[in-house]
Amino acid sequence: MSSHPLEPDTASRVAPALIAWHARNGRHDLPWQRERTPYRVWVSEIMLQQTQVATVIPYYLRFMARFADVGALAAAPLDAVLHAWAGLGYYARARHLHRAAVQIHTEWGGVFPQHFADIASLPGVGRSTAAAILALSRNERHAILDGNVKRVLSRYFALEGPAAEHSAALWAHSEACTPNADVAIYTQAIMDLGATICTRRNPLCAFCPLSAHCRAHRLGRQHAIPAPRRVGARRQKHAFMLVAERTDGAVLLTQRPHAGVWGGLWCLPEFASAEAASAYLARTLAPAAGELTALDAIEHAFTHFDLTVTPLWACCSGPGAVMDAPEMLWYNRREPQPVGLPAPVKALLEHLDAQRPTVPSLAEPHS
Repeated sequence: MSSHPLEPDTASRVAPALIAWHARNGRHDLPWQRERTPYRVWVSEIMLQQTQVATVIPYYLRFMARFADVGALAAAPLDAVLHAWAGLGYYARARHLHRAAVQIHTEWGGVFPQHFADIASLPGVGRSTAAAILALSRNERHAILDGNVKRVLSRYFALEGPAAEHSAALWAHSEACTPNADVAIYTQAIMDLGATICTRRNPLCAFCPLSAHCRAHRLGRQHAIPAPRRVGARRQKHAFMLVAERTDGAVLLTQRPHAGVWGGLWCLPEFASAEAASAYLARTLAPAAGELTALDAIEHAFTHFDLTVTPLWACCSGPGAVMDAPEMLWYNRREPQPVGLPAPVKALLEHLDAQRPTVPSLAEPHS
């Protein structure tokens, strides 16, 4: 733990330096900065959780074109929201956005709530995100503490160890550093500083407006503060997915439970073994002649584990091979339905023709 007490004089230097720096070097033309409504800022803040700005921008633009306001988001089916989110990862964020939009529609008549406690109570929001929404959209004074801010303040005040061990101290520092005026500019500035200058690796201290008073920099500890989170060895998981393709080219998908990995997305049926996939094929579908064919393995990294998927392809005869069920879908790859697909599954289906055995009845139709 740090032995450094909170020093108001040190904290008071942060905002003026950052606001001046931001005027020259900050980011001023991000899509969510062009019309800073609480709804637009909210969507951007949720997307930016655990995802970099450059990745978020195209998703944000498409999402806002499809769901221009909270009413449009609340009225949309969850499948449409997950489809717009597909590829961005951490899908619980999309489910939380949709749930929160429905809650806003029900409890606040479709008007985004104005009070901090109400915003912080929305699914997927919490203290720092609620503060950012109000600071950026309404210039209200609220201290934020996202990952970038934690890193900046941990270094500035030389808090040794992982940032997670200094939560109370970091909130106190953030509160002390937040100015009474120009809160929106300051909030954007400290987030920009963490994203572009005070980066996790190789911080650019020579360009930092806080370096003169940054304790970690003065101690030569900027590369060690904050310390990485203490995590165990990454787990390795292996699964088999059945690529059951009908003679008309449609592929069977099942909807995953809303809790857990790829929650609520449509996915290929998953099994622990090839034998289990084969038994499901024989029991549930009408397989055509031939064996299951293993396709190229899929490697996918999650936050805490790595997944290797072996896709097993099989041709199924007959259009009515599966009993009608709400969690099952025959997915037409040539005219895709707007449903949410995990990025690896989407890529597999897009390139399936190049991988699976050639079957005359599955050839591309002639134009």
